[in-house]
Amino acid sequence: MRTIIRGGTIVGAGDTVAADVLIEGEKITAIGNFDAQTRSDDQIVDASGLLVMPGGIDPHTHLDMPFGGTRSTDDFFTGHRAAAFGGTTTHIDFAIQTRGESLADGIRVWKAKAEGKAVIDYSFHISVVDLTDETIAEIPSLRREGVSSIKVFLAYKNQFQIDDTAFLKILGAAGEAGMLTLVHAENGDAIALISERLLAEGKNDMKYHNIAHSAVIEAEATSRAVDFVEISGSPLYIVHVASGQGLQAIRRGRLKGLPVMAETCSQYLTLTDKAVETGGFEGAKYICSPPAKSAWDQSVIHECLADGTIQTVATDHCPFWFDGAREGRIAGKELGKSSWAKVPNGVPGIEDRFAVLWHVGVNGGLINPERFVALASTNAAKIFGLYPRKGAISVGSDADIVLFDSKKKHKISAGSHHMNVDYNVYEGLEVTGWPVRVLVRGRTLVEGERWLGEAGLGKFVPRFGTGMVL
Repeated sequence: MRTIIRGGTIVGAGDTVAADVLIEGEKITAIGNFDAQTRSDDQIVDASGLLVMPGGIDPHTHLDMPFGGTRSTDDFFTGHRAAAFGGTTTHIDFAIQTRGESLADGIRVWKAKAEGKAVIDYSFHISVVDLTDETIAEIPSLRREGVSSIKVFLAYKNQFQIDDTAFLKILGAAGEAGMLTLVHAENGDAIALISERLLAEGKNDMKYHNIAHSAVIEAEATSRAVDFVEISGSPLYIVHVASGQGLQAIRRGRLKGLPVMAETCSQYLTLTDKAVETGGFEGAKYICSPPAKSAWDQSVIHECLADGTIQTVATDHCPFWFDGAREGRIAGKELGKSSWAKVPNGVPGIEDRFAVLWHVGVNGGLINPERFVALASTNAAKIFGLYPRKGAISVGSDADIVLFDSKKKHKISAGSHHMNVDYNVYEGLEVTGWPVRVLVRGRTLVEGERWLGEAGLGKFVPRFGTGMVL
């Protein structure tokens, strides 16, 4: 049976056109007007008045991830269901190497986490934890596992942080292998030193997390990372950029023609450093690394959405219960009631990214719908080697499609979201524009408020080749 999406307006990263979409099996097979070619057994989806967009791609998530004495609360079923309700049809999660084991071992552990649970399609980056000569030598072989991107940390001293020599070695090895390096750019030495001083002075309130992770600490590491791109000549993707000064450093590098790319996150589009200052323990809801910065930093992020400095908008989705002490729950943010330094870092957002970016970006006059599609889907597909299978409405692409009602109002709330977490960082925000139907490889998973998906439908998407530098 064929499916025809009829009467909608197709919005791509490059253009907008009124046309129908013909789906056969899992693929888009034609775009045009099919009124005269309709068969009796065709499924007709009426998209009149709706925007027809490629499914969202979230390039930065953490499902079922151990961290801070607990683990993130969304697994590869609940997280995928929430993503689908929000218009995301593919995501790239971070597999993590375990000390004493190989990078490939880490990838296989994460593949097992998704097996039988996945609903949308997914891929993996691999995060380096145990850096040895063997680890660096292993990098070229990772593409056999379908992974072509590797993440390093300049933060988390004595846990994940690598030094400058190791950073340059990995950049060089990944570049030579045709792989992309991702970096968490905060100065871990500075964070550790300032944290030690704050805690010694008894400064345990939630707001001190932002002092230990200040904008300049992020900017210094970001600027250094950009300089290392110039030294190595290898491409670099800087994750979750929240610092205006950091974005200025990235802009500087891009103006010089360096292959450096930037990701920001949807929470930084709406939150500032005032959120973590909410009275008492409430501010723990907003603790993540790097945290949201000042209103000025946010204004630079908004500017960079439009001018091309930022290539993608992700979530860094890493949810923890705010009240993990309730029966049946694993530990959550309450682990840090005595101090900000013990709060598990991370916020939820996989369900809200698509609509929040539209609301802030398009409704706010910062970007046009085509730029929205690039930031929400197409650019990630191109950078990470998924394009044109993903991130496009074109003949031969997977039929990952969002029917989007740009006039539909929706109030974001933990009371109605589908993420497995008891709070929402956008609580009470009324957005205009919301997905009303979501298809993955031609199958409808979400129709209005109806859930039509099931565990096991999602597929691992291997990435063997080099993506584009945008």
